[in-house]
Amino acid sequence: MNTPMVSIGVIAWNEEAGIGAMLESVFQQTLFAELARRGRPCEILCLTNGCTDRTPEVVAEIFARQSRDHPEAANFSCRVHDLTERGKINAWNRFVHSFSARDAKYLFLMDADILIHPRETLWNMVDTLEKNREASVSVDLPCKDIASKNRKTLWDRVSLGASQMTGSASAQLCGQLYCIRSEAARNIYLPRDLCACDDGFIKALVCTDFLTHQVWPWRIVAAAEAAHTFEAYVSPAGVLKNQKRQMIGQTIVHILIDTYLNKLPPSQRTKLARALTEKEQADPDWLKRLIAGHIRRTRFWWQLYPGLLSHRFKRLATLNRFKRIACFPAALAGFLLALVSSYLAYASLKKGATDYWPRAERGRMKEFELKRAASDA
Repeated sequence: MNTPMVSIGVIAWNEEAGIGAMLESVFQQTLFAELARRGRPCEILCLTNGCTDRTPEVVAEIFARQSRDHPEAANFSCRVHDLTERGKINAWNRFVHSFSARDAKYLFLMDADILIHPRETLWNMVDTLEKNREASVSVDLPCKDIASKNRKTLWDRVSLGASQMTGSASAQLCGQLYCIRSEAARNIYLPRDLCACDDGFIKALVCTDFLTHQVWPWRIVAAAEAAHTFEAYVSPAGVLKNQKRQMIGQTIVHILIDTYLNKLPPSQRTKLARALTEKEQADPDWLKRLIAGHIRRTRFWWQLYPGLLSHRFKRLATLNRFKRIACFPAALAGFLLALVSSYLAYASLKKGATDYWPRAERGRMKEFELKRAASDA
Protein backbone atom coordinates (compact mmCIF):
# COMPACT_ATOMS: atom_id res chain seq x y z
CA MET A 1 0.00 0.00 0.00
CA ASN A 2 1.24 3.51 -0.82
CA THR A 3 1.86 6.12 1.87
CA PRO A 4 -1.50 7.18 3.40
CA MET A 5 -2.73 10.59 2.33
CA VAL A 6 -4.99 10.78 5.40
CA SER A 7 -4.35 9.54 8.92
CA ILE A 8 -7.37 9.36 11.24
CA GLY A 9 -6.77 9.42 14.99
CA VAL A 10 -9.64 8.40 17.28
CA ILE A 11 -8.93 9.12 20.95
CA ALA A 12 -10.90 6.93 23.37
CA TRP A 13 -11.15 6.50 27.12
CA ASN A 14 -13.58 3.91 28.52
CA GLU A 15 -15.92 4.03 25.54
CA GLU A 16 -16.80 0.32 25.42
CA ALA A 17 -20.54 0.97 25.19
CA GLY A 18 -20.59 3.68 22.54
CA ILE A 19 -17.52 3.37 20.37
CA GLY A 20 -19.14 0.78 18.10
CA ALA A 21 -21.72 3.28 16.82
CA MET A 22 -19.04 5.96 16.53
CA LEU A 23 -16.72 3.80 14.43
CA GLU A 24 -19.65 2.65 12.32
CA SER A 25 -20.32 6.30 11.45
CA VAL A 26 -16.65 6.63 10.48
CA PHE A 27 -16.57 3.56 8.21
CA GLN A 28 -19.80 4.70 6.49
CA GLN A 29 -18.04 7.84 5.29
CA THR A 30 -17.50 8.36 1.55
CA LEU A 31 -13.90 9.37 2.31
CA PHE A 32 -12.70 5.82 1.72
CA ALA A 33 -14.27 5.52 -1.73
CA GLU A 34 -13.10 8.99 -2.76
CA LEU A 35 -9.52 8.24 -1.75
CA ALA A 36 -9.60 4.81 -3.41
CA ARG A 37 -10.82 6.41 -6.63
CA ARG A 38 -7.73 8.62 -6.57
CA GLY A 39 -5.37 5.83 -5.56
CA ARG A 40 -4.68 7.49 -2.18
CA PRO A 41 -4.87 5.18 0.85
CA CYS A 42 -5.59 6.17 4.45
CA GLU A 43 -5.12 4.76 7.93
CA ILE A 44 -7.38 4.66 10.99
CA LEU A 45 -5.73 4.60 14.39
CA CYS A 46 -7.57 4.32 17.70
CA LEU A 47 -5.61 5.50 20.71
CA THR A 48 -7.19 4.00 23.81
CA ASN A 49 -5.68 5.62 26.88
CA GLY A 50 -5.82 4.39 30.45
CA CYS A 51 -8.96 2.34 29.78
CA THR A 52 -10.33 0.14 32.56
CA ASP A 53 -13.02 -1.45 30.39
CA ARG A 54 -12.95 -3.46 27.14
CA THR A 55 -12.58 -0.50 24.78
CA PRO A 56 -9.30 -1.76 23.20
CA GLU A 57 -10.76 -5.23 22.59
CA VAL A 58 -14.01 -3.86 21.17
CA VAL A 59 -12.12 -1.58 18.78
CA ALA A 60 -9.82 -4.41 17.69
CA GLU A 61 -12.85 -6.58 16.88
CA ILE A 62 -14.46 -3.78 14.83
CA PHE A 63 -11.21 -3.07 12.98
CA ALA A 64 -10.79 -6.75 12.13
CA ARG A 65 -14.32 -6.98 10.77
CA GLN A 66 -14.05 -3.77 8.73
CA SER A 67 -10.65 -4.82 7.34
CA ARG A 68 -12.33 -7.97 6.11
CA ASP A 69 -15.78 -6.78 4.97
CA HIS A 70 -15.54 -3.08 4.04
CA PRO A 71 -15.87 -2.39 0.28
CA GLU A 72 -12.65 -0.32 0.33
CA ALA A 73 -10.76 -2.51 2.80
CA ALA A 74 -7.83 -2.85 0.40
CA ASN A 75 -7.27 0.90 0.57
CA PHE A 76 -7.00 1.47 4.32
CA SER A 77 -5.26 0.03 7.36
CA CYS A 78 -6.41 -0.05 11.00
CA ARG A 79 -4.45 -0.17 14.25
CA VAL A 80 -5.18 0.05 17.95
CA HIS A 81 -2.61 1.71 20.21
CA ASP A 82 -3.44 0.92 23.84
CA LEU A 83 -1.68 3.54 25.94
CA THR A 84 -1.28 2.95 29.66
CA GLU A 85 -1.22 6.69 30.46
CA ARG A 86 -4.66 8.23 30.63
CA GLY A 87 -5.29 11.59 29.01
CA LYS A 88 -6.15 13.20 25.70
CA ILE A 89 -3.05 15.42 25.74
CA ASN A 90 -0.61 12.50 25.74
CA ALA A 91 -2.71 10.58 23.20
CA TRP A 92 -2.76 13.60 20.86
CA ASN A 93 1.01 14.00 21.05
CA ARG A 94 1.61 10.30 20.48
CA PHE A 95 -0.68 10.21 17.45
CA VAL A 96 0.75 13.32 15.82
CA HIS A 97 4.43 12.76 16.58
CA SER A 98 4.83 8.97 16.84
CA PHE A 99 2.04 6.86 15.38
CA SER A 100 0.57 8.63 12.33
CA ALA A 101 2.19 8.05 8.94
CA ARG A 102 5.09 10.48 8.58
CA ASP A 103 4.19 11.38 5.01
CA ALA A 104 0.45 11.76 5.57
CA LYS A 105 -0.80 15.05 4.20
CA TYR A 106 -3.80 15.47 6.48
CA LEU A 107 -4.46 14.36 10.04
CA PHE A 108 -7.92 13.90 11.51
CA LEU A 109 -8.34 14.20 15.26
CA MET A 110 -11.63 13.02 16.70
CA ASP A 111 -13.15 12.00 20.01
CA ALA A 112 -14.71 8.57 20.44
CA ASP A 113 -18.02 9.81 21.85
CA ILE A 114 -19.44 11.51 18.75
CA LEU A 115 -21.42 10.41 15.69
CA ILE A 116 -20.36 11.74 12.28
CA HIS A 117 -22.96 12.72 9.68
CA PRO A 118 -23.66 13.23 6.82
CA ARG A 119 -21.65 10.51 5.07
CA GLU A 120 -19.69 13.11 3.08
CA THR A 121 -18.38 14.90 6.18
CA LEU A 122 -14.79 13.64 6.27
CA TRP A 123 -14.26 13.88 2.53
CA ASN A 124 -15.66 17.40 2.44
CA MET A 125 -13.22 18.40 5.19
CA VAL A 126 -10.27 17.00 3.21
CA ASP A 127 -11.52 18.53 -0.03
CA THR A 128 -11.89 21.91 1.67
CA LEU A 129 -8.19 21.94 2.53
CA GLU A 130 -7.28 20.68 -0.93
CA LYS A 131 -9.06 23.66 -2.47
CA ASN A 132 -8.11 26.29 0.11
CA ARG A 133 -4.34 26.56 0.32
CA GLU A 134 -4.44 29.35 2.90
CA ALA A 135 -6.35 27.24 5.43
CA SER A 136 -4.49 25.06 7.95
CA VAL A 137 -7.52 23.43 9.56
CA SER A 138 -10.97 22.42 8.34
CA VAL A 139 -13.85 21.93 10.73
CA ASP A 140 -17.42 20.70 10.59
CA LEU A 141 -20.58 21.77 12.42
CA PRO A 142 -20.83 20.42 15.99
CA CYS A 143 -24.47 19.58 16.80
CA LYS A 144 -25.87 18.91 20.24
CA ASP A 145 -28.07 15.81 20.41
CA ILE A 146 -30.82 17.79 22.14
CA ALA A 147 -31.37 19.80 18.94
CA SER A 148 -33.28 16.80 17.53
CA LYS A 149 -35.72 16.63 20.44
CA ASN A 150 -39.34 17.31 19.53
CA ARG A 151 -40.16 18.75 22.94
CA LYS A 152 -37.32 20.87 24.26
CA THR A 153 -37.07 21.96 27.87
CA LEU A 154 -36.21 25.51 28.87
CA TRP A 155 -32.71 24.33 29.73
CA ASP A 156 -32.39 22.73 26.29
CA ARG A 157 -33.27 26.03 24.64
CA VAL A 158 -30.76 27.93 26.77
CA SER A 159 -28.07 25.38 25.88
CA LEU A 160 -28.84 25.63 22.16
CA GLY A 161 -28.84 29.42 22.40
CA ALA A 162 -25.34 29.30 23.88
CA SER A 163 -24.22 27.15 20.95
CA GLN A 164 -25.70 29.64 18.50
CA MET A 165 -23.67 32.45 20.06
CA THR A 166 -20.50 30.35 20.00
CA GLY A 167 -21.06 29.52 16.36
CA SER A 168 -21.37 33.20 15.46
CA ALA A 169 -17.68 33.79 16.22
CA SER A 170 -15.08 33.37 13.49
CA ALA A 171 -12.44 30.63 13.31
CA GLN A 172 -14.19 28.21 15.63
CA LEU A 173 -12.31 24.98 16.27
CA CYS A 174 -14.08 22.18 18.10
CA GLY A 175 -11.66 19.62 19.49
CA GLN A 176 -14.18 16.81 18.99
CA LEU A 177 -13.44 16.64 15.25
CA TYR A 178 -11.15 18.55 12.90
CA CYS A 179 -8.74 17.99 10.02
CA ILE A 180 -5.33 19.66 10.13
CA ARG A 181 -2.45 19.83 7.68
CA SER A 182 0.28 17.54 8.98
CA GLU A 183 3.02 20.17 8.72
CA ALA A 184 1.05 22.45 11.04
CA ALA A 185 0.17 19.68 13.48
CA ARG A 186 3.74 18.46 13.73
CA ASN A 187 4.97 21.87 14.82
CA ILE A 188 2.58 21.69 17.79
CA TYR A 189 3.30 19.93 21.06
CA LEU A 190 0.63 19.98 23.76
CA PRO A 191 2.21 20.60 27.19
CA ARG A 192 1.39 17.89 29.71
CA ASP A 193 -0.38 20.30 32.08
CA LEU A 194 -2.50 21.98 29.40
CA CYS A 195 -5.57 20.09 30.65
CA ALA A 196 -8.62 21.08 28.58
CA CYS A 197 -8.82 23.58 25.71
CA ASP A 198 -6.27 21.85 23.52
CA ASP A 199 -8.43 23.19 20.68
CA GLY A 200 -8.02 26.77 21.93
CA PHE A 201 -4.26 26.31 22.07
CA ILE A 202 -4.14 24.87 18.55
CA LYS A 203 -6.42 27.61 17.22
CA ALA A 204 -4.20 30.35 18.66
CA LEU A 205 -1.11 28.85 17.02
CA VAL A 206 -2.48 28.08 13.55
CA CYS A 207 -4.35 31.39 13.21
CA THR A 208 -1.18 33.35 13.94
CA ASP A 209 1.23 31.01 12.10
CA PHE A 210 2.85 30.26 15.44
CA LEU A 211 2.59 33.77 16.86
CA THR A 212 4.33 35.48 13.97
CA HIS A 213 1.47 37.90 13.22
CA GLN A 214 -2.01 38.93 14.31
CA VAL A 215 -4.91 36.48 14.15
CA TRP A 216 -5.88 35.43 10.64
CA PRO A 217 -9.24 33.67 11.10
CA TRP A 218 -9.19 32.26 7.56
CA ARG A 219 -6.59 29.72 8.67
CA ILE A 220 -9.58 27.74 10.00
CA VAL A 221 -12.37 27.09 7.50
CA ALA A 222 -15.70 25.29 7.86
CA ALA A 223 -16.44 22.54 5.34
CA ALA A 224 -19.85 22.49 3.70
CA GLU A 225 -22.22 19.58 4.36
CA ALA A 226 -20.13 18.35 7.27
CA ALA A 227 -21.32 17.78 10.84
CA HIS A 228 -21.16 15.58 13.90
CA THR A 229 -23.41 15.09 16.90
CA PHE A 230 -22.33 14.98 20.52
CA GLU A 231 -24.14 14.47 23.79
CA ALA A 232 -24.78 17.84 25.41
CA TYR A 233 -24.49 18.42 29.12
CA VAL A 234 -28.00 18.85 30.46
CA SER A 235 -27.76 18.35 34.23
CA PRO A 236 -26.72 21.38 36.32
CA ALA A 237 -23.85 19.40 37.88
CA GLY A 238 -22.61 18.24 34.48
CA VAL A 239 -22.71 21.75 33.01
CA LEU A 240 -20.88 23.20 36.01
CA LYS A 241 -18.13 20.56 35.88
CA ASN A 242 -17.65 21.07 32.16
CA GLN A 243 -17.48 24.85 32.56
CA LYS A 244 -14.95 24.50 35.36
CA ARG A 245 -12.83 22.34 33.05
CA GLN A 246 -13.12 24.92 30.27
CA MET A 247 -12.17 27.76 32.64
CA ILE A 248 -9.05 25.91 33.77
CA GLY A 249 -8.10 25.18 30.17
CA GLN A 250 -8.69 28.70 28.87
CA THR A 251 -6.68 30.14 31.75
CA ILE A 252 -3.72 27.92 30.87
CA VAL A 253 -4.03 28.80 27.17
CA HIS A 254 -3.96 32.50 28.10
CA ILE A 255 -0.82 31.97 30.20
CA LEU A 256 0.92 30.04 27.43
CA ILE A 257 -0.03 32.19 24.44
CA ASP A 258 -0.13 35.68 25.93
CA THR A 259 2.58 35.59 28.58
CA TYR A 260 5.10 32.92 27.58
CA LEU A 261 5.20 31.69 23.98
CA ASN A 262 4.95 35.14 22.40
CA LYS A 263 8.21 36.04 24.14
CA LEU A 264 10.15 33.14 22.63
CA PRO A 265 12.61 34.05 19.87
CA PRO A 266 11.35 33.44 16.30
CA SER A 267 13.81 30.57 15.87
CA GLN A 268 12.02 28.64 18.64
CA ARG A 269 8.49 29.53 17.50
CA THR A 270 9.17 28.16 14.01
CA LYS A 271 10.22 24.89 15.66
CA LEU A 272 7.76 25.09 18.54
CA ALA A 273 7.12 21.38 18.99
CA ARG A 274 10.82 20.74 19.49
CA ALA A 275 11.20 23.72 21.83
CA LEU A 276 8.28 22.66 24.05
CA THR A 277 9.31 19.00 24.06
CA GLU A 278 12.83 19.90 25.15
CA LYS A 279 11.47 22.34 27.75
CA GLU A 280 9.23 19.68 29.28
CA GLN A 281 11.95 17.05 29.30
CA ALA A 282 14.42 19.39 31.00
CA ASP A 283 11.92 20.92 33.44
CA PRO A 284 8.69 18.88 33.86
CA ASP A 285 7.10 21.42 36.23
CA TRP A 286 7.73 24.57 34.18
CA LEU A 287 4.08 25.12 33.28
CA LYS A 288 2.85 24.48 36.81
CA ARG A 289 5.14 27.26 38.03
CA LEU A 290 3.82 29.64 35.35
CA ILE A 291 0.26 28.84 36.43
CA ALA A 292 1.08 29.34 40.12
CA GLY A 293 2.65 32.72 39.37
CA HIS A 294 -0.39 33.80 37.35
CA ILE A 295 -2.77 32.82 40.15
CA ARG A 296 -0.72 34.79 42.69
CA ARG A 297 -1.00 37.88 40.48
CA THR A 298 -4.74 37.44 39.84
CA ARG A 299 -6.69 39.53 42.35
CA PHE A 300 -10.19 38.20 41.67
CA TRP A 301 -11.33 34.84 40.37
CA TRP A 302 -13.26 36.37 37.47
CA GLN A 303 -9.99 37.82 36.14
CA LEU A 304 -8.39 34.47 35.27
CA TYR A 305 -8.16 35.54 31.62
CA PRO A 306 -9.32 38.55 29.57
CA GLY A 307 -12.99 38.62 28.61
CA LEU A 308 -14.02 35.82 30.97
CA LEU A 309 -17.30 37.52 31.86
CA SER A 310 -17.82 39.83 28.88
CA HIS A 311 -17.24 37.66 25.79
CA ARG A 312 -20.78 36.22 25.73
CA PHE A 313 -22.33 39.69 25.55
CA LYS A 314 -19.82 40.75 22.91
CA ARG A 315 -20.88 37.80 20.77
CA LEU A 316 -24.52 38.59 21.49
CA ALA A 317 -23.98 42.08 20.09
CA THR A 318 -22.85 40.62 16.74
CA LEU A 319 -26.23 38.92 16.15
CA ASN A 320 -29.22 40.52 14.48
CA ARG A 321 -31.96 41.93 16.69
CA PHE A 322 -34.20 38.85 16.67
CA LYS A 323 -31.34 36.47 17.46
CA ARG A 324 -30.13 38.80 20.20
CA ILE A 325 -33.53 38.61 21.86
CA ALA A 326 -33.68 34.83 21.48
CA CYS A 327 -30.13 34.30 22.78
CA PHE A 328 -30.21 36.82 25.65
CA PRO A 329 -31.34 34.23 28.24
CA ALA A 330 -28.43 32.01 27.21
CA ALA A 331 -25.98 34.93 27.53
CA LEU A 332 -27.32 35.81 30.99
CA ALA A 333 -27.24 32.18 32.14
CA GLY A 334 -23.71 31.85 30.76
CA PHE A 335 -22.62 34.96 32.64
CA LEU A 336 -23.91 33.60 35.96
CA LEU A 337 -22.43 30.19 35.25
CA ALA A 338 -19.08 31.79 34.45
CA LEU A 339 -19.03 33.51 37.83
CA VAL A 340 -19.49 30.23 39.68
CA SER A 341 -17.30 28.03 37.47
CA SER A 342 -14.44 30.55 37.40
CA TYR A 343 -14.45 30.55 41.20
CA LEU A 344 -14.19 26.76 41.22
CA ALA A 345 -11.44 26.86 38.59
CA TYR A 346 -9.56 29.52 40.54
CA ALA A 347 -9.74 27.42 43.71
CA SER A 348 -8.42 24.33 41.89
CA LEU A 349 -5.59 26.21 40.21
CA LYS A 350 -4.65 27.83 43.52
CA LYS A 351 -4.16 24.33 44.91
CA GLY A 352 -1.97 23.44 41.93
CA ALA A 353 -4.52 21.07 40.38
CA THR A 354 -4.61 21.10 36.55
CA ASP A 355 -5.54 17.50 35.72
CA TYR A 356 -9.34 17.93 35.82
CA TRP A 357 -11.23 15.74 33.34
CA PRO A 358 -14.78 15.06 34.58
CA ARG A 359 -16.60 12.16 32.99
CA ALA A 360 -18.94 13.33 30.24
CA GLU A 361 -22.63 12.57 30.51
CA ARG A 362 -23.74 9.43 28.70
CA GLY A 363 -26.91 7.58 27.79
CA ARG A 364 -28.74 9.42 25.00
CA MET A 365 -26.55 8.86 21.94
CA LYS A 366 -27.85 5.34 21.32
CA GLU A 367 -31.39 6.72 21.17
CA PHE A 368 -30.23 9.47 18.81
CA GLU A 369 -28.54 6.94 16.51
CA LEU A 370 -31.69 4.82 16.35
CA LYS A 371 -33.77 7.87 15.40
CA ARG A 372 -31.26 8.90 12.75
CA ALA A 373 -31.13 5.39 11.30
CA ALA A 374 -34.93 5.34 11.10
CA SER A 375 -35.03 8.71 9.32
CA ASP A 376 -32.38 7.58 6.81
CA ALA A 377 -34.27 4.37 6.00
